[in-house]
Amino acid sequence: EATVAVCDRLLPGFGEAMRAESLKSVPTAILSRQIAGTRGASLIINLPGKPGAIEECLRAVWPAVPYCVELLGGPRLQFTDAAPRSHRPQST
Repeated sequence: EATVAVCDRLLPGFGEAMRAESLKSVPTAILSRQIAGTRGASLIINLPGKPGAIEECLRAVWPAVPYCVELLGGPRLQFTDAAPRSHRPQST
């Protein structure tokens, strides 16, 4: 509820993707409250508390994070081959 209260705009697809990924290993993932949104030029992503679940959820949404940061007015993030692949639409 605190995240919802501070966000200017919610990004429901982030929570949906994280729950879908978690459901592959934990049947109770539908009860989780992962959520994401923006406040000004900041991206806020709520993650679970267990390190393994954090990795799992970040892996599910990471491809969209760099482009989202860019859309919010942040820098165009560059990555090495060691970093997870991100995605940008062809027109950008």
